Amino acid sequence: VQLQASGGGLVQAGDSLRLSCAVSGPSSSRNNIAWFRSAPGREREFVAAITRNGGSTLYADSVKGRATISRDNAKKVAYLQMDSAKPEDTAVYYCAADTRAILSSGPRSDPTFYDYWGQGTQVTVSS
Repeated sequence: VQLQASGGGLVQAGDSLRLSCAVSGPSSSRNNIAWFRSAPGREREFVAAITRNGGSTLYADSVKGRATISRDNAKKVAYLQMDSAKPEDTAVYYCAADTRAILSSGPRSDPTFYDYWGQGTQVTVSS
């Protein structure tokens, strides 16, 4: 499985951004997908996760109400929409796949469940 994150860049506080994660490889639509972020001086942080069929999502408290994770299995792409961006959202955003998820697996925030990771895309929110 390969993951390619894109869509990062520089935005103003209050703006919206949308990140994409292209997932390729066998059975890519059967993977739970999550977004994590990492900023200098801070530990890697869970952002959002979605199940393989898109039926269940999970969000970190820090983005709840501002972020929406979604996926299009036909296009093999997962998305992270972030509204009302804040300077503290500045980080490198990574998408990750849990290839061992089964149909009943819920979305997870623990990074140890995710066995494939993309290369990351930088998001900078200026105040």
